[in-house]
Formats: sequence, structure tokens, C-alpha cells
Amino acid sequence: MKKVIAVVEDERDLNSLVKRYLEKEGYEVRSYYTYDEAEAHVNDDDIHLWLLDIMLDDKSGFDLIEEIRRKTTDIPVIFMSARDKEFDRIIGLEKGSDDYITKPFSMKEMVLRVNNIMKRTYRDSMRVEVNGYEIDDTQRKVYKDGEVIPLTTLEYNLLMFFVKNKEKPFTREQILSGVWGYDSFTQDRVVDDTMRRLRKKMPGLNINSIYAYGYRLDS
Repeated sequence: MKKVIAVVEDERDLNSLVKRYLEKEGYEVRSYYTYDEAEAHVNDDDIHLWLLDIMLDDKSGFDLIEEIRRKTTDIPVIFMSARDKEFDRIIGLEKGSDDYITKPFSMKEMVLRVNNIMKRTYRDSMRVEVNGYEIDDTQRKVYKDGEVIPLTTLEYNLLMFFVKNKEKPFTREQILSGVWGYDSFTQDRVVDDTMRRLRKKMPGLNINSIYAYGYRLDS
């Protein structure tokens, strides 16, 4: 699942440019142009970072970060402002911002700052996306559209064996050795049985059968 960034900027051209550069980095970007638009989404649980302009119609990004911080202190916030004043930077930090970018700024610098904060904030999250499923290997959980898919230990281990060896074909014997920890021709059926249960729970998983050979996970 892509990380979600909320961009709050009333200058539409700049908002669009920031959105385009962040999307190139693989983020999902939600653009808001007014305080009221953004404030309506403060309680969204899937936003990973806020990028806020300070000047927003009759209110400000300072007002908005107070709303965000009432909900959580965990989501990073970056201010964007044409006002290169130490006073504004101090207020931003006091209100819980993580960074401050002065306009006009380089898009590359903006992306670099966002990436660095994202890495620091979510460095403990080992999540990967495979065939439309989100896998959190830290918690050993699999999600589809935000819902947890209940997998047994063997089903999860089989899934991760293929995720870590994507695009590589494996015989049933190799799968037995890699997942179950032993190699036995008499136990081939356990691979097929576990695979069948995994496919039933994750029908969108692109694990293909290779005739007279085994299986392979494709993109």
C-alpha cells in the first residue's frame, strides 16, 4: 500500500507541481486548497504525512497543525511558506512540525526532505505490496483494502517464501525445504494443499503453477 501525503496549498499550480513530483516517488497524494477542505480530513487514519502551507485563506497552517496534533503526535508535518522568518520556524516547531521549507523551493529538495522524514518515521514498518495486498512482516499480517486476511503460520510462511523470491520458479521439493525445513518426495501434497488454501484466501495472488515442476510468484 502506498504512503499517503496530504498537500495543503492554496496556489493551485504549486499544489499540482508538488503532487506530480511526489507521485513520481510512488506516494499517493491528496490535494487540498483551503483550510476547511483539509480540516475535514484531519481524522483520516491513512494519511502518513501532511505538507502544509502557512497562509490559508482566513486561517493558517498553524491552526491546522493544532487540529492534527489533537488527533495524533505521530504523523509528520512539514510547513511550506514564503515567509522566511525565524519567528515562523520557531512557532512551527513549537506546534509540532517536523520540517520547514521556504518558498520558492526546489522540488528535488522537497522530495528529499519528505523521503528522509518518511524513512525516519516509518523505518520500523516492514511493509511490502504484492499483487494488491499489503504485507506487514513485522506483525506478520496481510491486508486487502485495509482488512486483515487471517492466515495460518504455514500459509504466511509459504506466502513470504515466494514474496522474498519473486519471479523465481521452485519445485515442490525446494518449497518443502524452504518453508517446512525438510526435503521429502512423499510430502509433495502438503505444498499443494497449503497453496490451495492460500489461493482461496488471497485470490488476487499471482502465484502460477508450472506444469510438471512447481510454482512461481509473478508481478
